Amino acid sequence: MTAQSTTKGLMARVMSLRDFKLLFAGSATSLLGDQFALIATPWLVLRLTGDPLALGFVLALEGIPRAAFMLLGGAVTDRLSPRRIMIISDITRLVLTSLMAAAIFTQTVQTWMLYVFGLGFGLVAGFAIPAENSIVPMLVDKTDLQAGNSIMMGVEQLVAFVGPTVAGILIGGYADSETGIGLAFAIDAVTFATSAVSMWLIRQGAAGKSRGDKEPEEGVWRSILTGIRYLWNDRVMRLMFLVLTAVNFLVVGPILVGIPVLADLRLPGGSVAFGFLMSAFAGGNLVGYLLAGSLPRIGGLAMRILLVMLMAAFGAVIGLLGFVSHTWVDFGMMLLLGLGNGYIAIILFTWMQTRTPKNMLGRMMSILMFSNTGLVPISQALSGAVIKWNLGALFASAGALILLVTLWMALQPDLRAFSESLAAAPKEGVDLSRA
Repeated sequence: MTAQSTTKGLMARVMSLRDFKLLFAGSATSLLGDQFALIATPWLVLRLTGDPLALGFVLALEGIPRAAFMLLGGAVTDRLSPRRIMIISDITRLVLTSLMAAAIFTQTVQTWMLYVFGLGFGLVAGFAIPAENSIVPMLVDKTDLQAGNSIMMGVEQLVAFVGPTVAGILIGGYADSETGIGLAFAIDAVTFATSAVSMWLIRQGAAGKSRGDKEPEEGVWRSILTGIRYLWNDRVMRLMFLVLTAVNFLVVGPILVGIPVLADLRLPGGSVAFGFLMSAFAGGNLVGYLLAGSLPRIGGLAMRILLVMLMAAFGAVIGLLGFVSHTWVDFGMMLLLGLGNGYIAIILFTWMQTRTPKNMLGRMMSILMFSNTGLVPISQALSGAVIKWNLGALFASAGALILLVTLWMALQPDLRAFSESLAAAPKEGVDLSRA
């Protein structure tokens, strides 16, 4: 069998599943609507107030509860089921976006409503994100899990690539009024309704979890501690979790804060160059996701070498970004950075899902997402402080620290156990949660 036929077979097999197709349709539609809200919300804040501080406050009200409630959301997901949490989240966000659209169309929208909207969205996201990241293993076999994850995360990147442009064109078409903003929120509401219907039609996991899957008489907070303890006591999972957390912390600040400053100070085109580079990173991630989902999974020594080489390349590319002032060169580097990030993310994400018992998936995914989103403000703040001193120093120090993390990982005995468990999973469908 050729690699091309294997690729088509993996993707086709997953997309032939009725419940997965429903998940794909609902999620893709909802993600597209999110891009409309992503553009409409800050635009509305600035139209109402003209104050960047108010915009920062709205974004903070959305981001803080999202991070604060994520661990609780994971525990609740494990108790109820990812599908049920996603339905409740979609309905709640449908109500919020519908009310916001109605307030805009009736010209009664006020700034305090945006604060409530941001707070409500952030709170719901704290429960929705763990559910969204733990439902795929409920719908596909372990042998197809990597392909399923690549499809879902790939469509997320694709929508993030084209969605903001479409939303911007819609809002810009009504530049003299707030009609375009209202339409953007109305479209988002429709997508949440579509997603809720799709989730409701899914059959697998419809009844939630059986009693045997739950920890009897265990409180929510104790179940969160149980999830943290499970991760920490699994030495191999702990190693990969720490590596993911460290690299994410070292990459997200330079990308989100350093790249716009780099484009503004050193690249011709300014904001255009910034959008160009971010599109390259998103496109690279999409290609990496698709490669990881379609190519046969490797393990053993080959995976150890590949992982170390990709992470070392990560550090080298990040380090060099601060010293290159040619847009096309930066574009190529960002494309390669995204490609490596997407490929490794799918492999590690899938491996953690496969290794985790299904009755703890919500908690494991919430811990993983919390380690990423919770550290974003810190990484951004530190990056901003270093940039004030020296832009090149930000990228050079981040690249050097990534190389140090790579060296530390390469010297860990548990890295071999990771690569061997990865090699064992795809062909035999080994339940690594019992290993």
